[in-house]
Amino acid sequence: MVKKKRASSKLVADKRYGSAKKAAQPARKTRKKQAARKLPRGPIGWILGLFRWIFKLIWGFTWRIGFVTAVILGLAVTYFALQLPDPNALLDGRARGSVTLLDRNGEVFAWRGDQFGGAITTDTASPHLKNAIIATEDKRFYWHIGVSPRGIASAVRINLREGRGPLSGHGGSTITQQTAKLLCLGVPFDPKVWKSEKEYEADCRRTTMWRKAKEALFAMAMEAKYTKDDILNIYMNRAFLGAGARGFEAASQRYFGKSAATVNAAEAAMLAGLLKAPTRYAPTNNLARSQDRASVIIGLMADQGYLSAKEADIARIAPAQLSKAAEAKSGGYFADWVMDSGPEFFTRDTTEDVIIKTTLDRRLQAASEEAMQFIFENKVRTGSKAQAAIVVMSADGAVRAMVGGRKTKVSGAFNRATQALRQTGSAFKPFVYATAIELGYSPSDHIIDAPLTINIPGSGPWSPKNYTKEFKGSVTLTDALKQSLNIPAVKLSEAVGRENVRNVASDFGIDSDLAAGPALALGASESTLIEMTGAYAGILNGGSSVTPYGLVELSLLGDSEPLMGSGGGIGERVIRDEAAGQLIYMMEKVVSQGTGKRAALADREAAGKTGTTQAARDAWFIGFTADYVAGVWMGYDDNTPLTGVTGGGLPAEIWHEVMTRVHLGLPSRPLPMATPKAPTRSGDIEPIPADDIADTVLQRVLRGFGQSNGSKTNDLIKNGSENR
Repeated sequence: MVKKKRASSKLVADKRYGSAKKAAQPARKTRKKQAARKLPRGPIGWILGLFRWIFKLIWGFTWRIGFVTAVILGLAVTYFALQLPDPNALLDGRARGSVTLLDRNGEVFAWRGDQFGGAITTDTASPHLKNAIIATEDKRFYWHIGVSPRGIASAVRINLREGRGPLSGHGGSTITQQTAKLLCLGVPFDPKVWKSEKEYEADCRRTTMWRKAKEALFAMAMEAKYTKDDILNIYMNRAFLGAGARGFEAASQRYFGKSAATVNAAEAAMLAGLLKAPTRYAPTNNLARSQDRASVIIGLMADQGYLSAKEADIARIAPAQLSKAAEAKSGGYFADWVMDSGPEFFTRDTTEDVIIKTTLDRRLQAASEEAMQFIFENKVRTGSKAQAAIVVMSADGAVRAMVGGRKTKVSGAFNRATQALRQTGSAFKPFVYATAIELGYSPSDHIIDAPLTINIPGSGPWSPKNYTKEFKGSVTLTDALKQSLNIPAVKLSEAVGRENVRNVASDFGIDSDLAAGPALALGASESTLIEMTGAYAGILNGGSSVTPYGLVELSLLGDSEPLMGSGGGIGERVIRDEAAGQLIYMMEKVVSQGTGKRAALADREAAGKTGTTQAARDAWFIGFTADYVAGVWMGYDDNTPLTGVTGGGLPAEIWHEVMTRVHLGLPSRPLPMATPKAPTRSGDIEPIPADDIADTVLQRVLRGFGQSNGSKTNDLIKNGSENR
């Protein structure tokens, strides 16, 4: 019997074996790895093992420190980012406001304080300007995260090579870092901490390792919160660009008289070139140097593809030029005077942007400056330190031009027209004669020019002398003023009463302390040129006082209505119109026939008076036509006597040159002169005893014009009585 072959079940040994193979493979790999890590025996193995151990130690330390540093850095950046306000709130960083001054035609002629011309953005600014800034300051601006290690390393290398400290000189700062510095790393100006904005900004610019590190953190925080254009907008609006301009809009308006939205490539390059050294490269300081710097910027723009070679050549051939207002830089003394005379909280200490319309006439200002320059170049010896000042005004006291010294393109300088108190000399005499004519004397009255001695209590006898040391005998009052005789002036002052003379001069606007003794008549008192010129304006306008003024309207930027108007102009009447006309007649003879002949104008009538003080320390000529009043002073700041100069010399010649230029194109008008009254006496006007002064004056007043001048006449009578 054949046994059936039993079906053999499929063995699973293969599976088991296969599983075993699979399970064994990792073991073999592990053994291979262990074999791979096994180091050779001997010294080489020990050395390699040591290096491996050191590497593992350093790597473990480094990644842990790096991780902790990254966390701290991230927290710091986050902290700064959370403190940052809306970017639009950072565009105007000034703590104080500015003042823009307009001339009588409404055109800008001067600025004071830091100007902010208005916000501009990357969208509204000229593309040339944006490109020039990036090409000059940070060509990788749109790619970095706020700091540029490559730029810092390069700057440190350059500084060390040039022998400076690593942080001195080139900074390697990105635009973002520069913006962080402009923001003072988020610390606002506090007047309790810093005495001034200048001190605050100097503190913000300090460079230390800690401050550079903080600056980098602040820059990265800005990059985290703001867009690149936000950062560039802040930078363009806060950067200081010289001449008091804050931001590129203000600088463009200041230098070119146009918006930053319309600057061309050459102008944009000049503005961007200011970022390196605003004061040094300011075109108002040195236009050629600024243009050379702009040429370098144009080259950078061309190298970086912002300008074609042709466009760069055109920009170099036609460099940026200053506007007429910036080039003229006129009215510096006048602008300072207006700022000083206006309310402090709207001028010198304003927190607002203020617009002031003034009385300045830039044509007359240029005429005055040119006249002074002409005389000093052609009539004054080379090397002379003598100074001069000029004021031109209308008959109502509106100042049209002012020169406070030989250097005319200045700001903040000592103003000899408004700040220098100097003895007036014979320029004061018209007020003696004004008092006499007001009290009834006639220009045709006679007076004896002869030796005179007056006993001054406490001082003893005083004997005035004429400039020529000669005596003319009997002369009319007109001749006495025409020849600037001293003795007749003293006699007349004593006759009408010194207090009356003092009151008339004071009412005409001479506010300085006036001498109490008989030397009052000879100009022993001190005054400023603007005071004296204003007093003469009162004579021209018919006998009413004036307050010299330069401010017409003051308003805030953007407001349509002014906050305040003029603080000067014509005031109360001092002498009668007829008396003023007769005095003008006498003063016209000074120019046409007397000591002021060098001031005479070829095409019109002029009147005035010379003045020379003791030892010729001061020389004056003040006079007027029917249109304008002008005053000229000349002397040394240290009171050194002038050599060979009197009021009828160089000051009269300066006056002539000023008024010749001032009246170009103006029709000739006659002076408002009055025919002199018939003489009231033919003998001498002797000094009147004090007891008789009131009676003599009173009789003349009542007989002549006592009822025609109201309160002023009564004032004169009262003062005469008190002088008894």
